[in-house]
Amino acid sequence: MSEEEKEKYMDQITVKAETLIEALPYIRDFNNKIVVVKYGGSAMLDKKLEESVIKDVALLKLVGMRPIIVHGGGKEISKWIGKVGKETEFIEGFRKTDRETMEVAEMVLNRLNKYLVQMVEKIGVKAIGICGKDGGMLRVDKKMPNGKDIGFVGDIKHVNTEILETLLDNDYIPIIAPIGMDDAGETYNINADDAACAIAGAIKAEKLAFLTDVDGVCMNPDDSSSLISVLDLNEANKLIEAGVISGGMLPKVTNCINAVNAGVGRVHILDGRREHCLLLEFFTKKGIGTAIIGDDSGYYSNEIEQ
Repeated sequence: MSEEEKEKYMDQITVKAETLIEALPYIRDFNNKIVVVKYGGSAMLDKKLEESVIKDVALLKLVGMRPIIVHGGGKEISKWIGKVGKETEFIEGFRKTDRETMEVAEMVLNRLNKYLVQMVEKIGVKAIGICGKDGGMLRVDKKMPNGKDIGFVGDIKHVNTEILETLLDNDYIPIIAPIGMDDAGETYNINADDAACAIAGAIKAEKLAFLTDVDGVCMNPDDSSSLISVLDLNEANKLIEAGVISGGMLPKVTNCINAVNAGVGRVHILDGRREHCLLLEFFTKKGIGTAIIGDDSGYYSNEIEQ
């Protein structure tokens, strides 16, 4: 190895060491804290990204955090609905779900669920896959957006955290498919974002992370350099009123606000298309996405300028 190559190698090693040092206060602060990761979008369709997300979650577990994965599967559901000769219809942003569509969705989500369990277990971390019907975890009413009947789509009214607490206490990563039941025992599909928010709020998670197909919240949606790193609830509501947060980002940020109001410490909107986005957001001072916090007291001690 030449002197130039040695110097370049040492520079790379030094950068890695500095990154680890930067992560130390976060690892300390998040030790034994619950983190909910909503996993979906492009990160579920690309093998390399898929492995990156699972490795990130496994590492969160191994450094002392207690992660929970809530996964979607909308694109895969649409694919299989097409295979049985049906067309996917969306009303008010929700998939219209008749009984046959519900059966397909449940089949696809449970298949994805066990696949994710398999990936985590291959790394050497314990995981158990469940859905909201298990242990009566997700109890729902029929969702009627603007009074419209969209079939078997559930609106969560209660989260039973007992099964999650039992799994976490026994060193497992719970991996949850967003399917629930009503009081009559009927099966309902649930929007995965809604499920993640409800679960994170009920279990009082320290963090909730949404893996999306955008950088985060930007002042100008067409300019990634206008990314907003941290928003408190007051600022988020002002951006909604001003129309800066609109379109597909509006329900996402509204869910984030609801989660913080329900007791979640901090909610992150991340670009799941970027490798190791969770580690970069959780363990670096600036992060790479948008973090939504309650107010100024939502900053961690090492983030406050001395």
